[in-house]
Amino acid sequence: MASENTTPADYSALIDEDGKNKTNVKCVHCGSLILKPANSDFDSTEFQLPMAKQKRQPVDKEEQFTSETLKDFWMVKDMYTFENIGFSNTVDNRKYLTCADCELGPIGYHDLETKKSYIALARVQHV
Repeated sequence: MASENTTPADYSALIDEDGKNKTNVKCVHCGSLILKPANSDFDSTEFQLPMAKQKRQPVDKEEQFTSETLKDFWMVKDMYTFENIGFSNTVDNRKYLTCADCELGPIGYHDLETKKSYIALARVQHV
């Protein structure tokens, strides 16, 4: 079950002339620092990211998570670039990313094949 955000967001004020993040990237829930400026590249890849809040489902029903299609991400080439990030268990050759302090998310995903991580601009704050 997916939902799509049809209103395109304008993130141009957050991207420097080299395509990197201009500001700190922080958790929207607890304010923990996730990335420092100029540590990630803007990427407009589309990805279906599960919603943080899911409806309860009966035990006998096959799990279907509510997700949304997001298009704008900060791409991080090396997972050690993060100031603070949590990784989920592996699901379909990727790990979902959460805030390591409050453990809320997912705020993005880590692709095990490419070793790149993607943080959804819509799921974090820029300060």
